[in-house]
Amino acid sequence: MALTITAETPLQDDVRALIEELNETLLALTPAEFCFHMTVEQMTGPATTLFVVRDEGQAVACGALHRHPGGIAEVKRMYTRLSHRGRGIGGMVEQQIEALAREEGFAKLVLETGDRHPAAWAIYERAGFTRCCPVLDYPDSQWSVFYEKNLSAQSAAA
Repeated sequence: MALTITAETPLQDDVRALIEELNETLLALTPAEFCFHMTVEQMTGPATTLFVVRDEGQAVACGALHRHPGGIAEVKRMYTRLSHRGRGIGGMVEQQIEALAREEGFAKLVLETGDRHPAAWAIYERAGFTRCCPVLDYPDSQWSVFYEKNLSAQSAAA
């Protein structure tokens, strides 16, 4: 397994297909009105950096950093294809997102994930995220689980 992880444009056919697979997976688990997708086109803006994991050149996972005002960055569009799960790839993507957020001086990293995604919860909890109340402008619902991580100098040293 020759994995690479780089910031890439989402406007590539194989990345579009990966994002579509992510959307289908989420819609199978969560009502559409509680799936807070960013489209491929929305991810092309300067507020978002998409990381793509490739295995032998094939896009197999992704995750994005989305910047908000007030020193807050958000983890978005995290996904690993079923064929590559259980190999720590999600943790690798989270580390890249967090490293970029720290490099850019963000104070806090937040995210919303679904209530039926225990594998995602494990990735975030291993990375030091804690559950919290709704973040940003997300509604409080039974379908969402929220996490946050302080990116202060103290947490960077931990």
